[in-house]
Amino acid sequence: MIQIETLITFAVYLVFLLAVGWYFYKRTTDIEGYILGGRGLGGWVTALSAQASDMSGWLLMGLPGAVYLNGLPSAWIAIGLFLGTALNWIFVSSRLRVYTQLTGTLTISSFFEKRFNDPTSLLRVGSAVIILIFFTIYSSSGLVAAGKLFESMFNIDYSVAVISGAVVIVAYTFLGGFMAVCWTDFFQGALMFFAIVLVPGLATVHCGGISAVESGMIAKHISTSLFHSGTGQALSGLAIISTMAWGLGYFGQPHILTRFMGIRSVRELPKATVVALVWVIISLAGAVITGMVAIPMFDGLKGGDQEKVFIYMIGILFNPWIGGVLLAAILSAIMSTIDSQLLVSSSALTEDFYKKILRREASDKELVLVGRLCVLVISIIAMSMALTPGNTILGLVAYAWGGFGAAFGPVVLFALFSRRTTWLSALGGMVVGTLVLIFWKDAGLGAEMYEIVPGFAANFLTIFVVNMVCPQKDEQVLADYDAMKSLLKE
Repeated sequence: MIQIETLITFAVYLVFLLAVGWYFYKRTTDIEGYILGGRGLGGWVTALSAQASDMSGWLLMGLPGAVYLNGLPSAWIAIGLFLGTALNWIFVSSRLRVYTQLTGTLTISSFFEKRFNDPTSLLRVGSAVIILIFFTIYSSSGLVAAGKLFESMFNIDYSVAVISGAVVIVAYTFLGGFMAVCWTDFFQGALMFFAIVLVPGLATVHCGGISAVESGMIAKHISTSLFHSGTGQALSGLAIISTMAWGLGYFGQPHILTRFMGIRSVRELPKATVVALVWVIISLAGAVITGMVAIPMFDGLKGGDQEKVFIYMIGILFNPWIGGVLLAAILSAIMSTIDSQLLVSSSALTEDFYKKILRREASDKELVLVGRLCVLVISIIAMSMALTPGNTILGLVAYAWGGFGAAFGPVVLFALFSRRTTWLSALGGMVVGTLVLIFWKDAGLGAEMYEIVPGFAANFLTIFVVNMVCPQKDEQVLADYDAMKSLLKE
């Protein structure tokens, strides 16, 4: 039975999102504004929008579901993600902000081309293709999460639920572009933080405290140790590394990297870094605790239902008004990632295909229109994939996350920290890393080692070896690298 209070809460929330989209629609007139917001983000908005778009529905659904099934060893995912987040903010953000402005680039693909002075455009086009492929998979994972949310809440058909969520997300992304996405993500990040602290905290009290939760886990033979499985067997070092390897993905995630590119000034980054790291460590801890508390609260959840434990907790612990707000937090987590992915994918099609290959003389007005139409096309493809509900949220996210980490992570790091790197080594690394990841996954080896590890390593080694044989000799590229380092010191 649909609660009228929950419906009202959701309606108000969705109208608010559309209002933000309309507000920035009236203020977005050029392609830089649509793709990067004119590089005008403040520190707080950058931090919360980056983390909200990073975590997505898997923070409130996928990660608690993994902990529910496997116990505390799944927390190594959270530990790896925190370390990757910290390293990304501390080492990548400032260099990428300065370098992309120095090269006058708006997308990761165009940055690769300009940074390495690629005469073939293969780096730009190839990276754009990778973005489109993996973001379609990533976006479909979010729509699966939306479908599960609406299906559980309103007892409606899964397909209707997926389509309903997609319509709202597409609407405000279509209208307002980067600024609408970042400001909605800012509010959504705050709401997610509130929910991930409140729900597991009250659920722990409901179960009788931490000791009662631990006893419930032991009674069901679920591990309460980071280093042992539920049967008491010690985890191998390989298993821990494989689980922590999620953190490697951060260096190659376009929807997070564009937040660094869009911040108003490098001087805003120290404040943004502190805000982001506080948000992420508390949020990840809350997600792990949610999964732990769910073990004594719910019996026999499997087949994807384990990813609904946060929803079930809200139904037990809160009245419909507060429950509606907290359920909106799940929708926030879902939307905050999909909107970013749609925008980055649209940017790749607009800047790296349409403008680069089809219409070099296209006006800003034309490019903004094409960007909006690309949002529609990509969302339709992702929605069609999501209409098959067999995949788990975490499984889809893992493949897409690994894809970006293996394809782009080492390229970004070499671009920002290596003077020797050429376009040929960057292209070779990107191709090899992607192919190794796909082969590893398709061969069924992902159960032994998360595919991002061999993909990332293959990419890194390829770039390193080619750099040794054919180092960078282009005087302009070397001068730009030196200029970037000088600007960082100012």
